[in-house]
Amino acid sequence: MSAVLRVHRVGKAFQEYGSELHRFARWFGLTTRTARQHWVLREVSFTVAPGEAVGIIGQNGAGKSTLLKMITGTLPPTEGEVTVNGRIAAILELGMGFNPELTGRQNVYHSAGLMGFDRAQIASAMPAIEAFAEVGDYFDQAVRTYSSGMQMRVAFSVATAFRPAILIVDEALSVGDAYFQHKCFERIREFQREGTTLLIVSHDNSAVQALCDRAVLIDRGRMIKDGAPSEVIDLYNALIAEKENATVEVIRIEGSDSVQTVSGTGEAVVSEIALHDENGAPVEFINVGSRVDLRVKVRVSRDIPQLVFGYMIKDRFGQQLFGTNTFHTDQVVHDVPAGAELTFSAEFVAALGSGSYSVSTALVSSDTHLVDNFEWRDLALVFTVSNFDKPYFVGSAWMPPTFKVTM
Repeated sequence: MSAVLRVHRVGKAFQEYGSELHRFARWFGLTTRTARQHWVLREVSFTVAPGEAVGIIGQNGAGKSTLLKMITGTLPPTEGEVTVNGRIAAILELGMGFNPELTGRQNVYHSAGLMGFDRAQIASAMPAIEAFAEVGDYFDQAVRTYSSGMQMRVAFSVATAFRPAILIVDEALSVGDAYFQHKCFERIREFQREGTTLLIVSHDNSAVQALCDRAVLIDRGRMIKDGAPSEVIDLYNALIAEKENATVEVIRIEGSDSVQTVSGTGEAVVSEIALHDENGAPVEFINVGSRVDLRVKVRVSRDIPQLVFGYMIKDRFGQQLFGTNTFHTDQVVHDVPAGAELTFSAEFVAALGSGSYSVSTALVSSDTHLVDNFEWRDLALVFTVSNFDKPYFVGSAWMPPTFKVTM
């Protein structure tokens, strides 16, 4: 299947001048003194097939938005080539292209006209655009009176009024309310089923994992990983922790296609981890609703004033189902000496649906790994839940109801 988007060794540099006079002289050829090039993106390459959904993630300033602007054609690349087969609809910046003095309706005509649609096509789609945006009477009022959420509603509605070959969304959905976000995600999924390609930039890892088939990680202007969303997000989290002088290690799990990401300073590490049943026996397969005990042995190599243990349960897609740590339960361990070995035990009811799940562990000093990350280990443990004796149900959560029928 031919690619709908091909990015080949793309890079972008901006000119930095010593002064405004230097800039002026260069414009008019009055000097041969060159400007310094500041590269914000280099050697980025990937292809996207029709109907595929790709998330682009990275820290602020990594070059994500610059890449999207080059894909849409609003910014030319300094090097490399971007090939697009089909029409692009993009929401790059909230309200970009909207005139604040025009009404929502007038801005729809303006924005859709810039997208290449004639007035008759826009008028035909206008009722659907207005209905989807759900801004009521504000649709015929000046956009300067809109909240950021209302701007996003109109911007998304007009960008998706006509199904594009490629839909690009850059963080815009983060400003909407939960109800409208659900509407947007449902429309995106509908477009995906009809063959639209999706490129999404988001710091919402759950959205990337829910919508995307792949993810691309950009760090300091370079693409460092293209793979399954769960693996890319794990590496992204590890790179954030690396800022605290931590190391990052990516390990291929033997006999599996999965990759385990381990990061941290190593001052405290997990030496053993296992799931035990009510009788204390280690298990890998458990029944829906059974009580289990997650036992984790930790080895400490340096004196640690404050140690917090946390864990996260994820489904096979990498979606986070439940997580907590001993900071939130007021069970922080203080003044842990070098050479100490501790065992953390977390007992809980596995109120999970049938399927495969993983446990990620964290050894930190507070409620987050961004302060002191001693060790963050993804896919530390994998276990399977099966339904042996419960009534049939679907989903990842077991929430048995008591039905009552009245007439």
